Amino acid sequence: MIRHLSANSPRAANPPATHRNGSTGKQRRRLVKKKITERKARAFRPYPAAPFEDALVLAQEIQKIAPDGKVRRLTLLKSINKSPTSSSTQMLITNSGKYKITRGSYRAEWLEITPEGLLAVRAETPPRDRLTARFNLAIAGITPFKTLYDEYSRKKLPAHQVIKDFLETAVNGVDNLDECIDLFIVNAKFLGLLQTIAGSETVLPIEQVVEELQPSTQLLTSGTTAPIIPSRDGQPSGRPQEDWSNVCFYISPIGDEGSEERQHSDLFLNHLVEPALREFGLKVIRADKIGESGMITGQILEHLFRARLTIVDLSFGNPNVFYELCLRHAAKLPIVQIIRKQDKIPFDVDQVRTISIDTSGIYSLVPQLETYRSEIATHVRQALANPEAVSNPLTVFCPAFKVSLPEPA
Repeated sequence: MIRHLSANSPRAANPPATHRNGSTGKQRRRLVKKKITERKARAFRPYPAAPFEDALVLAQEIQKIAPDGKVRRLTLLKSINKSPTSSSTQMLITNSGKYKITRGSYRAEWLEITPEGLLAVRAETPPRDRLTARFNLAIAGITPFKTLYDEYSRKKLPAHQVIKDFLETAVNGVDNLDECIDLFIVNAKFLGLLQTIAGSETVLPIEQVVEELQPSTQLLTSGTTAPIIPSRDGQPSGRPQEDWSNVCFYISPIGDEGSEERQHSDLFLNHLVEPALREFGLKVIRADKIGESGMITGQILEHLFRARLTIVDLSFGNPNVFYELCLRHAAKLPIVQIIRKQDKIPFDVDQVRTISIDTSGIYSLVPQLETYRSEIATHVRQALANPEAVSNPLTVFCPAFKVSLPEPA
């Protein structure tokens, strides 16, 4: 039966409101909701935003104060001297959760290590079982990482662009392909899956790496990361204005023209540092390339205190490098540390994550250039993404220490 509304019917008297384009309010709300959903889907990162080794720190700290693997979030953060509201703390907890190392968000009352996470951090876990657990968390449990592992296991690692082209077609929803690939490479290296064979970086199957691991072998343990604070703006009088937000100051043992130190610095600058920073749009400046008249020491100090990022090469144990590193620590500004594998990191700065680069021979260096570039890019990405706190000996042991720069004239 068809029912007709009379002219006096309430529904007839109050038809749905329409917009100028003819849509009703309900239709507009649906459209807005759809756009928000699509925007969230586009913004979703299908992988954690930090290396597995960094995320592992949270579970290791929980183990120290709660052997059963469960602790109140605020108790844990107080123990490790981290602010509950800082973005670096939130990212640490979030990434640990994305790797399924721990359960509980950065707002949860309790944080708990997952069963697989316990296997990955407990000292009592047999090394082979620990490595298997770490692989399941760091690679197998993350869709784009697992896709890359399945594709390149038992193969030579191709050029970065080749990997990027494959991942773009193989996995939907990966917005930042460079970041995803860099993290996969860093995780694979940490697990021992990425090794140099016959002069090429090769991804080994996890079964082979586990089989070759001696029962008494100790796996690598995670160190600490160095979160950062924003750079300071400002310009001294009488100088051309510099956009410091786009500057990376490269501190390195330069040496005389033709010296081993100069050749080393040029190699790292041209083939590692500059390629790693290209995607971030940062201009890399070394002290001898400042190219301005005036007192060179004053220009170096200005770059130390104002550059958005500093990469410090600790190779050769150069005293000038450590002097400049100390000043950057005092300014509480972001630093990424690199060093030759054959050099020892001094005790005072060995608590900060440092990228070790094997330069013992061309046959060991060249095949790993892409891996080292990914490691540097990953550390830089973390620094630029966490602009609230910095971790160095001064901030840890003298948190009230502060450097004030003069205001620009």
